[in-house]
Amino acid sequence: MSLKKITIQRERIPNTDEYPFSIPSIRSFQEMEIINNVTFFVGENGSGKSTLLEAIAEKCGFNTAGGGRNNYYNLHASESELGYYITLSWLPKITNGFFLRAESFYHFATHLEEIDDDTGFTNYGGRSLHHQSHGESFLALFLNRFKGRGIYLLDEPEAALSPQRQLAFLRILHDLASKDESQFIIATHSPILLGYPNATIYNFDEGEISEVQYEMTNHYQIMKGFLNRRDQYLKELFLEEDD
Repeated sequence: MSLKKITIQRERIPNTDEYPFSIPSIRSFQEMEIINNVTFFVGENGSGKSTLLEAIAEKCGFNTAGGGRNNYYNLHASESELGYYITLSWLPKITNGFFLRAESFYHFATHLEEIDDDTGFTNYGGRSLHHQSHGESFLALFLNRFKGRGIYLLDEPEAALSPQRQLAFLRILHDLASKDESQFIIATHSPILLGYPNATIYNFDEGEISEVQYEMTNHYQIMKGFLNRRDQYLKELFLEEDD
C-alpha cells in the first residue's frame, strides 16, 4: 500500500459550524488509518463519506469533477472545501490514479469527446464512452484506465452496474488490488461490493467514523432481512404507509 493515513488539520479550519465541517462525522474526525488495499466508506446520504472521498481526490491532485491528474475541465461545485484541510501520509508517494464520481461521469465522457486529438479514448478501450451503455462505459473505464500501481477513488460505482456487473467489477478489483498492488477507496451503498474479502469498512453514521464488520453494516442487514422475509418487510412497510 502507499496511502497510509488521512489526517485533518483541525486547527486551521476557520469555522467548524459551516458546511462541510458541520457534518457530524467530519466534525468529529481526527485521522484514519488505511490498512488494506481496499477500503470502503458506508453511510446514509449526507453522512460525509463522499465529502471525505472528494477531499482525498483534491489532495491527490485529481480533478474533483472526476478524472485523473491530466483531465482539465470544470464542473460547477466540484471544488473540495475539505481538501484544503487534510493531510495524506504516503509510503511511497504515488501519482497514478483516478477519481470516479458516478453523478458527473457524463461530463467526464463529454470532456473526452472534446479532446482535439485522437488520443482521448486510448485509455478507455478505443470507443467513445457516450456510444456505450452506462454500465458498459463504467466497465470500459475499469478495464482500460485502471492499470498498474495507483490509487483509485470511486464514489458509488454501483450506480451504473447491474448485480451481474458488480460481480464482474469485483473480479477487476481483485486483480488490480492483489496483482498490481493498486489501492482503492470506495464510497458505496452496495452490499455486493461491500462483500469483497478482507476489506476495511468505515461507517460514517452515528456522528463519527468507525470501522465496522461487513455483517454489521445496515446495507447487509437490510438486504439480508428483505431477501429472507420479503413478504413481512413489505407488509410492515405498506401498513406504515396506510397509517
